[in-house]
Amino acid sequence: MDKRLIDILCCPVSKRPVRPLTAGERDSLNAAIRAGGVDTVAGEKVAEPLAEGLITTDGQVVYRVDDGIPVMLPEAGIGTTQLSGFTPDTGRAQNP
Repeated sequence: MDKRLIDILCCPVSKRPVRPLTAGERDSLNAAIRAGGVDTVAGEKVAEPLAEGLITTDGQVVYRVDDGIPVMLPEAGIGTTQLSGFTPDTGRAQNP
């Protein structure tokens, strides 16, 4: 994704800035999605793994990026509290 776009994007709910998911964070999230254990904040199952994603700088919410387009809808966010290995304090996934 274009760095200039990332610099102006923010969470539509908290207004916190976002940053790209690291490869490790994305892989951890996609493993949980494949296991069927991930819901959006609206309560819908996330069926498709993410090729790219953005996470709020406080590490609370992940937004998918589809074909280079960020999906910044409040109901489409993925809360990280349901994921093991994500730490809200740093916003970074930890290696198990």
